[in-house]
Amino acid sequence: MPANSVRNMPAPDGGEVERGDSRTPAHEQVYRRLRTRILHGILLPGQAMTIRGIAADFGVSMTPAREAVRRLAAEGALKLSSSGRITTPVLGNDRIEELAALRALLEPELSARALPRAHGALIDRMADINDQIDGVLGSGDAVAYVRLNQEFHRNLYLRAQAPAMLALVETVWLQLGPSMRALYSADRRRAVTESHRKILGALRAGDEPGLRLAVRADVTSGLRMLLS
Repeated sequence: MPANSVRNMPAPDGGEVERGDSRTPAHEQVYRRLRTRILHGILLPGQAMTIRGIAADFGVSMTPAREAVRRLAAEGALKLSSSGRITTPVLGNDRIEELAALRALLEPELSARALPRAHGALIDRMADINDQIDGVLGSGDAVAYVRLNQEFHRNLYLRAQAPAMLALVETVWLQLGPSMRALYSADRRRAVTESHRKILGALRAGDEPGLRLAVRADVTSGLRMLLS
């Protein structure tokens, strides 16, 4: 793909920025939609872009595109070189291990905090998402796999009522996004839904230690597969 464009990428983020939309500033719209593409692994590790290409793809001037890129670079979602080159990150082993450690610390804690509010309807919704993951395993849709996996966890973590902690987790997910689609492989496909079933079982049993253990295993086992 040319470095000056992210055009022709799928847009499950709700489409492009609409010209004349006065409800949300243009830089915020570009930020949100480009962030979603990174988060869901639509953009590949090391994919190059330019401010001009981003602005053209989202139908805005270069100023809001530049502001969105700066925000995403500050979050670690994009790498911005001194020469102005923009790329998605390529994670080395040390960085993957660091991000895995953060997930292992934060996500079991969020799960434990959510447990008292994990009513039956929530568990049923999470089980349905897990069934949807099963449904995309043979479809070749790695982006849907990443998105649904995040949705499974986010549904639970929202019940923790810990927005600062959830924001940290989502920043970690964002940095991992382009690399996560590599987990859509034969070795990982069935493991993730089985791991999720252990989380669901612990939720139904009200088993906090079991839930912490299941979540920690789920969020770290896949990342280990990315280590080279």
